[in-house]
Amino acid sequence: MMRKIYDEALVKGQSYENLHYLCKNIGGRLSGSANAQKAVMWGKKLMENYGFDKVYLQEVMVPHWERGAKEVGYIIDGTIKVPVKLCALGMAVATPANGITANVIEVHSLKELDTLGEKAIKGKIVFFNRPFDARFIRTMNAYGTAGDQRRAGPSAAAKYGAVGVIVRSLTESDDDFPHTGATDYIDGVPKIPAAALSIKAANKLSALLKKSKVKFYFKQNCRMLPDALSYNVVGEMKGSENPNKIITMGGHLDSWDLAEGAHDDGTGVVQGLEALRILKSLGYKPKNTLRAVFFMNEENGDKGGLKYAELANKNKEEHVAAIESDSGGFTPLGFGFDGLTPAQLKAVNSNWRHLFEPYNADKLTAGGGGSDIEPLRQFYPKVALIGFQPDGQRYFDVHHTPNDVFENVNKRELELGAAAIASLVYLIDMRGI
Repeated sequence: MMRKIYDEALVKGQSYENLHYLCKNIGGRLSGSANAQKAVMWGKKLMENYGFDKVYLQEVMVPHWERGAKEVGYIIDGTIKVPVKLCALGMAVATPANGITANVIEVHSLKELDTLGEKAIKGKIVFFNRPFDARFIRTMNAYGTAGDQRRAGPSAAAKYGAVGVIVRSLTESDDDFPHTGATDYIDGVPKIPAAALSIKAANKLSALLKKSKVKFYFKQNCRMLPDALSYNVVGEMKGSENPNKIITMGGHLDSWDLAEGAHDDGTGVVQGLEALRILKSLGYKPKNTLRAVFFMNEENGDKGGLKYAELANKNKEEHVAAIESDSGGFTPLGFGFDGLTPAQLKAVNSNWRHLFEPYNADKLTAGGGGSDIEPLRQFYPKVALIGFQPDGQRYFDVHHTPNDVFENVNKRELELGAAAIASLVYLIDMRGI
């Protein structure tokens, strides 16, 4: 059966074609935008065309943030203005109409702000310049340890009177693409403008600061609008024995607005869909209900995942497992499992690892899940939350950047990932965890 799954994905696969349409005919899909709604209708129609047993939308209210006109920034070194590449952080506020010009203070951690205090920070632009820790083999860990300066940095700096924040992009790639991503303002703390600098810009600013006191100027035009109505898109193959037991697979349909959202998370969306299509095309009759889900609003609110879990509980469904693909469409390595006991994980490896070995997707490890499926844990403490794990060495070269485009996705890698997900769904459906 696994051989048939891989043959279908590699010879008759439709994931790459579907990704091309999503990226090129729709493009970036920020929650609340017209493109996000286009993507919802595209996803629903596609699932209906595949003839799944049931296709429907789940209403969800989502944040609606707009970037506005392109950002401008430069370093002021005496009388010299050095243009730099930057972009507003998601959910950030705009600068005044004329922008912000101020002295810069460079820090490498949120704790450093507490040491410096208001006297050193007030009236300045705080520059968070902590790089990725290159010692991590898994780049996702490096991203996790560097991310607090983007998420929490603006509010932390505002407490001490900073007028703005600029953050080193969350990547190890030495390029000139700024990386956006959400920031979380704290209630009761002034909201100050915040932007991400490209790595080349961050390195240039840091080098100049070591020589003299330079100023920085930036202007951004973003705004928050009222929450908007959007949808999760759901397609099902009904279980023949346990229709109320659910195995979910999918990714998030929304993306940032700088590019096409190819790897984040167009690949995850089409892989979950393709896994369900493959099983249907092979005439497989599942024991449990298999469900492909396009979640909305992972990037700046997680509203889709929260709504999905809320409705699952309300409808008294029983979730057996949920698989999320949200680490890019690169070469599959295996899966991470969250919610399994050591004995269960040992059994998973004993029973299934040799089946995945011929396909080089046999790393079945502890730790997994994903932002969209994590809310299920609140209602289903024993559910297996599983993260598809591809080779992530290149992921943060494109993540949240203008470079996250269809051309940077490899067709064969994408198809191998869809086949791996379909295979795991089949094994769980047949044997259980």
